[in-house]
Amino acid sequence: MITENYQIELRHLTYFSMVAEELHFRKAAEKLFISQPGLSTQIKQMEELLGTALFIRDKKKVRLTPAGEFLKKEVGYLLNHLRNVKKQVKLIGEGQLGEIRIGFLGSAMQNVVPRLLLELQQHYPGIHTSLEELSNRSQVNAILKDQLDLGFVRLARVPKGICLKPVFTDTFSLVLPKDHHLDHGRFKGMHQVAEEEFILFSQDYSPLYYDTVIGICQDAGFVPKVSHKSVHAQTIFTLVENKLGIAIVPTSLQHGFQMDVKFIELNKIGQRAVLSMIWKADNRNPVLHYGLKLLLDKLKYRN
Repeated sequence: MITENYQIELRHLTYFSMVAEELHFRKAAEKLFISQPGLSTQIKQMEELLGTALFIRDKKKVRLTPAGEFLKKEVGYLLNHLRNVKKQVKLIGEGQLGEIRIGFLGSAMQNVVPRLLLELQQHYPGIHTSLEELSNRSQVNAILKDQLDLGFVRLARVPKGICLKPVFTDTFSLVLPKDHHLDHGRFKGMHQVAEEEFILFSQDYSPLYYDTVIGICQDAGFVPKVSHKSVHAQTIFTLVENKLGIAIVPTSLQHGFQMDVKFIELNKIGQRAVLSMIWKADNRNPVLHYGLKLLLDKLKYRN
């Protein structure tokens, strides 16, 4: 970033980012291990170079100006991109191809993500991967900020600039305590559990899933009584096991958990749990395309 004959350096961006995050010069200075007057001088110099104020300072608090708000988003992206470039350069310098940063919902770990990792290891052993379990919203934000390369979400729509591709379609299953009176033979429809209390994945964690489950119940003529919410399948199954409610989850989640619950597949309803992958259209990570190729051309996840 250059203004006339002056150059804003990386230290300016780092200092600005910390103050913008903390909105407190003393706390920011402590985290940066510099003096508060020195930090104030650096920020003032940056504002002079840019020709505009970035912070509004008064005795009670520090606030970002509109220009500061804009710069905070851009600097966050730039600093994160530089960290990623540094990591990629190091890997390439060591003879590797690079790294793909992958975000995922827990249910994706039951089938899609492990198969992708095995395929990458088999076909491109020089690619490193990093994994982080995140909500739909967190994955979208991380993709936009260049903190992730690839995500696995349950979303119908994504912001402009992000690509969305379904990769796995699953049925839903009812989750009941092991000794519940209903089983595959006795189950005739969701109306039989209209009076039960339900345990759902949090709406913030997966709005599409939450709305879909509500729709399944409404199609059966009732609105579910929601007693608990969670973002983890393990927690949901534990609550069901302890007879604190029942649940509806993607059928593939029944694998990998050894708990006193049983599953009744809801294969006669129209709703399906669709897992999609997302990535930023202008992502510049060259090794991301290897992962996309495996998913789009080779791995056909279907029931």
